[in-house]
Amino acid sequence: MAANLKELVQRYKSDPESVYNTWFIDNETRMKAFRSIRRGVTEVIEAIKAGTFGNDFKGSPLEFVLTCITEQKQVFEGAAHPFYWKPKLRIPDIYENEENKAAFGRFLESCLSCSTADRLIREILTLDDCCIKGLGPAVANILYFLHPTHMPPFNTAMVNGFNTIFADKKPLGSWPAYLEMREAIVRANEELQPALSKDLGAISGLLFDVGVGKIALAGNFETALEFDRVKLEKALKKRHEEVRKAQEDENSHLEMQFTLTRMGRELGYDVWVAANDRTRSLAGVSLQSLALPELPPLEMAPETLKTVSLIDVIWINRENRQIECAFEIEKSTSIYSGMLRLLDLGSSLGDRKYDFFLVAPDNREKEILAQLQRPAFRNVGSVAFRYLLFSDVSCNCEAMGRFGDDWRVLLKVARG
Repeated sequence: MAANLKELVQRYKSDPESVYNTWFIDNETRMKAFRSIRRGVTEVIEAIKAGTFGNDFKGSPLEFVLTCITEQKQVFEGAAHPFYWKPKLRIPDIYENEENKAAFGRFLESCLSCSTADRLIREILTLDDCCIKGLGPAVANILYFLHPTHMPPFNTAMVNGFNTIFADKKPLGSWPAYLEMREAIVRANEELQPALSKDLGAISGLLFDVGVGKIALAGNFETALEFDRVKLEKALKKRHEEVRKAQEDENSHLEMQFTLTRMGRELGYDVWVAANDRTRSLAGVSLQSLALPELPPLEMAPETLKTVSLIDVIWINRENRQIECAFEIEKSTSIYSGMLRLLDLGSSLGDRKYDFFLVAPDNREKEILAQLQRPAFRNVGSVAFRYLLFSDVSCNCEAMGRFGDDWRVLLKVARG
């Protein structure tokens, strides 16, 4: 099996449309999600303690956490479904039952502070002992984003892939079965090193691709190639469309980054662009050629500085080297996570209130307005959040760059 698994991993890694290449590797959307989800889990815990969590999934802080997870697409597309409140079935029973709600909050709080796999497993077993109706291993999708090297994500396709690869019959919806799967996955992943990452998202993506039939094995040959050909062709078509859409989103994001970079330079600023985007090019011009090689010295913790370095565009005063303006471009990723990065920057500077901007497609305006109403972003002392729609920037960028005196020209078209 080890030799076969190694060969399977090579097939998985060489497929440009595998989960490995379209989600796991060099995907800033994936990396940005970890911090947002961690912050969101903290909000869930605090809401449960304060008695403000609510009695439905919709509108709860848990909905935000699962939205951040489902934005990852592919592997996590249906991750929110098990958490929808189903009144007729009374599941999952964490909305109306206060005791169960409190147990779920304690579980999340304990897992948030865990540092070892053994402790996480104990917390899972404690939660399972509570016998909360409808609250099963789907929670592992949250645990993955808290502890990616300890806990693999979980869904039907992964179970199917696991059973095919390991010739097993693990059931869906059982915490003990999930923990047994986890042991086998971790052991196999260790034996495969260094072929796959220690982050269990990589091997979980392999299970997913086998489970949906994208990778055909002897054990799933009928499912993948004959018995369910229509379903397979539909899955492959969907994957093609996801890859194409992701590329379109990246291109739109890049075009807006270039527009804001050039506008900043025309208004007399030096410009910083996100560290992970510096080498990207448009029409033969790289962002690196237009941007500063490094941020000016900022007094902040290394982890915060790393977060700030990923802000899409920052305008810097050429004379005093102070940050004047910052932008997060959210074509398809979480509005919330972009706001957190801007808030980290403004809070760390601390010498005045900054006007920072979210930049998003016109059809995401309602999402922005909803996030601006979150308690965490209202009456923030360090940042005044405003937003620019893509059409605002595209239609006015030339005039603002030519006739504006400084960043305040943006206030003529900004909203919020």
